Amino acid sequence: MTGSERVASDAASRGIAVEFVERPAAGSLEEAATLLGLSAAGIVKTLVVKRHDGSYLFALVPGDRQISWPKLRAVVGVNKLRLPEASLALEATGYERGTITPLGSSTAWPVFADERIAGLRIAMGAGEHGMSAFVDADSLIAGFDATVADISD
Repeated sequence: MTGSERVASDAASRGIAVEFVERPAAGSLEEAATLLGLSAAGIVKTLVVKRHDGSYLFALVPGDRQISWPKLRAVVGVNKLRLPEASLALEATGYERGTITPLGSSTAWPVFADERIAGLRIAMGAGEHGMSAFVDADSLIAGFDATVADISD
């Protein structure tokens, strides 16, 4: 099963409508946004974050912002979080960097969404390169029972 097929299957099981859009490879998030006709804020980065105990979580952050480690640690209630190496992110999700999404992840890690994505139609990783997935952020949040908070700067 391809990455986008895993995304589509998981989205359907959660009642989340997904529109897949093919796009040329982009050298940056800003370039990808331009190719999709969006502002950088319209693309949501899915970051795989490793906890001290070896488990992971997903942090969904608007493309024009960065993860705020102090804010995320406070919301999660832990002292240590970090971005794992690419090989560990792949192992934790089944997706390569640049394609990662909570949809269809090999493990359903908890999802933490930045409050700024609520109410928006967003583009995010589609499980494979050269493709973006458009979803309603509120449906995504509901489908994962995500924690919504201010987690970015």
